[in-house]
Amino acid sequence: MRLIDLSSPVDAEFWEPDPVEHRVLTPAQGARHMADEMREHLGLDFDPAVLPDGEFLNNDTFTLTVHTGTHVDAPAHYGSRAAYGTPRTVDQLPLDWFCRPGLLLDLRDEPPGAAGPDALERAFERAGARPAPMDVVLLWTGADVHLGTRKYFSEFTGLDGDAVRLLLDAGVRVIGTDAFSLDAPFPIIIERYLATGDRSVLWPAHFAGREREYCQIERLGSLGALPAPTGFRVVCFPVKLARAGAGWARAVAMLD
Repeated sequence: MRLIDLSSPVDAEFWEPDPVEHRVLTPAQGARHMADEMREHLGLDFDPAVLPDGEFLNNDTFTLTVHTGTHVDAPAHYGSRAAYGTPRTVDQLPLDWFCRPGLLLDLRDEPPGAAGPDALERAFERAGARPAPMDVVLLWTGADVHLGTRKYFSEFTGLDGDAVRLLLDAGVRVIGTDAFSLDAPFPIIIERYLATGDRSVLWPAHFAGREREYCQIERLGSLGALPAPTGFRVVCFPVKLARAGAGWARAVAMLD
């Protein structure tokens, strides 16, 4: 079996709207920390100098949002109420949604903004396939070439509400993208709203999740490494974060 990593990293050196903080505890610092903890909590005195090289174990502390790096958006992310009932958090979602056949749709020729159903129909034709119920649909926009820079958050292609509904009508429950968001970039959305006053342009892809239950996988990577639009399985289990609206995922394609 061949495995293809479809995830983008969490990297404190990347530009992020909410910066990532990465604090490192070296093995030597870990030894002193362990000795301090033993003394404080158990009343035990331990000299870390007796350890090989005076080192114990290292540790890393990351401070970041659940929307940093490749992650799964749960229905609770889209709002506190939904037409179908109380939206589920990421720890409540069925695991079988996240181990399913995949369909890769090439949207790299679409301009920044929100692509509609016509763009999906063209992508279906190029792929030679349409989504089957419960397929994981992956949108290859090419946005990950800007990963780690400001452009990653402002220059990409998303979907409009009708395009999302087209996929949901086909029975899709998980839609993935290599872009920052499944919606159009924030500046494009806000500028269009200010010019028109049309509220329907405000994050329609996300808000479609208030009508019907589905998940997004945002900030995927290396979709171009997939050898064909079909013939692979996507595995993208979200981390089980209690009561959270999203969870980080290591997305992988499995090819027989």
